[in-house]
Amino acid sequence: MPVFAAEADYESAEAKLASIADYQLRRGATVLFTPREIDAWVRTAVPEYVPEGIRDEHLEVGTDTATGTAVVDFLRIRQAQGTATNPLLAKMLEGERPLSVSARLESGGGRCTIYLTRVEIGGILIEGPVLDFLVRTFSLPLFPDAKSDEPFDLGYDMERIELRPDGIRVFMRK
Repeated sequence: MPVFAAEADYESAEAKLASIADYQLRRGATVLFTPREIDAWVRTAVPEYVPEGIRDEHLEVGTDTATGTAVVDFLRIRQAQGTATNPLLAKMLEGERPLSVSARLESGGGRCTIYLTRVEIGGILIEGPVLDFLVRTFSLPLFPDAKSDEPFDLGYDMERIELRPDGIRVFMRK
């Protein structure tokens, strides 16, 4: 995708997000984020949250599901956060690895629940205590209010969010 097209898709997604955040939409409106807008937004926004240690970000949306992929260097992410790492752990974390995170979304009544369904690092399924450690160590410092497997309020007069292969739809309250 040419740079100018990606920039236009990012700006379109940002404008839609701003219209939601600024309560500019009429009641009952629906906002569609296309796959191109989603991809452009992810490629621009992720580096703002994680400036070091992540590249080739992509989000694939399916029916009520999403899978994010990237190439990550967990040690560089921790270093960019200014966090010291145990030398033994540092040896295990250093170097780039493909990461894939899949989730299922349920939404309605102004609430949303995201269920983490699969995490793979370098093609290896991560679960249980190792997954809990990775979430505590890497995700929560960046997104302390993030919730998994428990409902949260959507806010901004959003009624529900639907994930579909043709994009993400945000439905505003009627």
